[in-house]
Amino acid sequence: MTEFEELGFTPDILNAVRELGFDHPMPVQEEVIPLMLGNDRDIIALAQTGTGKTAAFGLPLIQTTDTQLNVTQTLILCPTRELCVQITGDLNDFARYRGKLKILAVYGGTSYENQIRSLGKGVHIIVATPG
Repeated sequence: MTEFEELGFTPDILNAVRELGFDHPMPVQEEVIPLMLGNDRDIIALAQTGTGKTAAFGLPLIQTTDTQLNVTQTLILCPTRELCVQITGDLNDFARYRGKLKILAVYGGTSYENQIRSLGKGVHIIVATPG
């Protein structure tokens, strides 16, 4: 069975993964993570809810984001506000040791002024839902 250490993650990502209680990658993670870390191409993964897709895509995105650049490098679109908030929380958990990585949820039903202010300061990863 593959270990997270074998997938090419930096120590900061591995520390977060261990603290979150992940022992071994799920099948979708074993397939997606090496592709995300090793290639610059589009990837589509279909898997049921609860199979680890957020980590499969999120962990490599966090590792490959250049925090020295104060610009948006990733936009994640979600179908619902609840999923937007959930994914943002998961990404923040994964990025707990990545220092200055900025992740922002953007969705309706909350203050646009705060969201615009945060965007103006620079955000590396935006998780958003239309509406």
